[in-house]
Amino acid sequence: MQHRGKLGRYPPWPGKIVNPPKDLKKPRGKKCFFVKFFGTEDHAWIKVEQLKPYHPHKEEMIKINKGKRFQQAVDAVEEFLRKTKGKDQASSHNSNEEKNRRNSSEERGKQSAGEEKRKASLSEGKLKKGTGEGKKRVSSVSSERGSKSPLKRAQDQSPRKRGRPPKDEKDLTIPESSTVKRVMTGTVAGFKWPPSVSEPVKDSDPHFHHFLQKKMSQTEKPAVCYQAITKKLKVCEEFLQSCALYFFFFSPAADSTAVNGSITPTDKKIGFLGLGLMGSGIVSNLLKMGHTVTVWNRTAEKCDLFIQEGARLGRTPAEVVSTCDITFACVSDPKAAKDLVLGPSGVLQGIRPGKCYVDMSTVDADTVTELAQVIVSRGGRFLEAPVSGNQQLSNDGMLVILAAGDRGLYEDCSSCFQAMGKTSFFLGEVGNAAKMMLIVNMVQGSFMATIAEGLTLAQVTGQSQQTLLDILNQGQLASIFLDQKCQNILQGNFKPDFYLKYIQKDLRLAIALGDSVNHPTPMAAAANEVYKRAKALDQSDNDMSAVYRAYIH
Repeated sequence: MQHRGKLGRYPPWPGKIVNPPKDLKKPRGKKCFFVKFFGTEDHAWIKVEQLKPYHPHKEEMIKINKGKRFQQAVDAVEEFLRKTKGKDQASSHNSNEEKNRRNSSEERGKQSAGEEKRKASLSEGKLKKGTGEGKKRVSSVSSERGSKSPLKRAQDQSPRKRGRPPKDEKDLTIPESSTVKRVMTGTVAGFKWPPSVSEPVKDSDPHFHHFLQKKMSQTEKPAVCYQAITKKLKVCEEFLQSCALYFFFFSPAADSTAVNGSITPTDKKIGFLGLGLMGSGIVSNLLKMGHTVTVWNRTAEKCDLFIQEGARLGRTPAEVVSTCDITFACVSDPKAAKDLVLGPSGVLQGIRPGKCYVDMSTVDADTVTELAQVIVSRGGRFLEAPVSGNQQLSNDGMLVILAAGDRGLYEDCSSCFQAMGKTSFFLGEVGNAAKMMLIVNMVQGSFMATIAEGLTLAQVTGQSQQTLLDILNQGQLASIFLDQKCQNILQGNFKPDFYLKYIQKDLRLAIALGDSVNHPTPMAAAANEVYKRAKALDQSDNDMSAVYRAYIH
């Protein structure tokens, strides 16, 4: 049975249900399955109600999703199905041979038993004939030879439940796979993941035991019945596991602009400049959703992966802007943002009336206002759209987009924002999104410094850092951010998910924002000093959680 379902902000995507790792806990709440996606190494928990049939929607989804990676995933599904079909045919052939051998053996056993019964009846008749009752008995035996035996007559005279036909031994087994198939076409929510075939059958299903006991009470050969049912149950388990493997998945929309969770990509040509931690995930999701994307990066090698996924290559920022309808950019800081627009072969050289530029960099309000002015002066349209999140959220298409500027351009970017994020906010005139983004990152950076401070204080006072995390995770501060960053520190893993140097840059810009309106920011200022200390310890290119090292050195 093939299905599709919904996940994050991805387009319809093929996958199969697999057993999760033993140490991976199932999410609380609604029933879900652990899924591996075809064509990728990604896994995820998927809710039952988000599953839809694969085959009825296959052609429709292929038309919607033109991406190369999507087609490769579909090809992987078809190859998997071909291999599975071949195995099923071989298994069916072996099963038929076994069934024929069993039937032949049973027929020989019945013939032998019948012959023994006939000889026994004749012997009994001869014995009784010698005692004076022989004539009557022999006459009775002669008249009934070839008809029912005394045992059969006794069974026919026994009470029978109304409306139920008599059953022979072969009726007491589990239905054949065709019946199982009909059961499997029912509501997916009613499906219970079967145990592995290697597990003892007796532990597979308590309802089956009730069925087995009831059936065994109706037959005089429980051992034979149990073996038959046990064998059929194993076949059913194998069938269920193979049927429940292949699913299609796609994600519910984060807002009302997406219809039924499916996103129709804009027909506008999209450009993207900057393939860093955030930009790479954004471009990947744009391609997955079927957008036509042209990419450029200062380090050209980073473009190769996306070219393989179906993106086009732009030689310069100016070329990308001139050949695309809407061009996005995501770079590190105000200087990089200005150089990208105003530098040689920069964005500004490609701007003509009607061309659109969306800056997703986290910069100060003055910088973004300057860029907006030069773009608009050339007849272009401008939108700022910095994003809140990290590399993982970028890869998952779960960023939060803060936009300001040209409202019409914001609407034109709808399918792009749906592909890259879970929600978006329009905040009015240019500069507002920059200010809001700096405030958000100021809070996040200060919180991270406080987490690091608390963990080091626990350590030096003889308290368990793990216990502190456990307590925090059970309280009001519990969050994915808290848990992930604490785990980074406890494991000593500071692989960047959000560069430390960038959160320090945002703290510095937030403090300057406060100074510009004469508003004190002492907490941010204190946190900024700790990050500066971490940078001095060569932690700039590590994750922001490496601020912990500023406290232990």
